[in-house]
Formats: sequence, structure tokens, C-alpha cells
Amino acid sequence: MPDITWEEPYCAEGANCFRIGTDPNGNAYIAIAGQEDTYLTDTREALRTLIRDIKAGKADHLL
Repeated sequence: MPDITWEEPYCAEGANCFRIGTDPNGNAYIAIAGQEDTYLTDTREALRTLIRDIKAGKADHLL
């Protein structure tokens, strides 16, 4: 398992908590809080792009 440094969980209205983490190799990780052994991984730049696009409303149609 990679050496992941996890941020504190982010929870929307007390449920659906997730965590974002990074490793020394420049990878980023997203996992459901409490299930960090099962994660989605990509580069930090890909995570940065995902967050920027969400903030810009590009995923609003999914809500």
C-alpha cells in the first residue's frame, strides 16, 4: 500500500464523508472515510483539475 497522507474527512451534512490524500510520488487519492483501503487515485494535477471543474459548476448536472 502506498504511503498516503490523508486529510481530515470532509462530510456533507454529517453523512457521505470522504477523504483526500497525497503521497510523496505526486499522486492524489480519494476515498470514503473509514474505507481508505479502497481508493481512487490519479495525479495531483488531475485532482486539482477535478476540484477546479467542480467549483466552476461543470458537474452541477449530476446533482
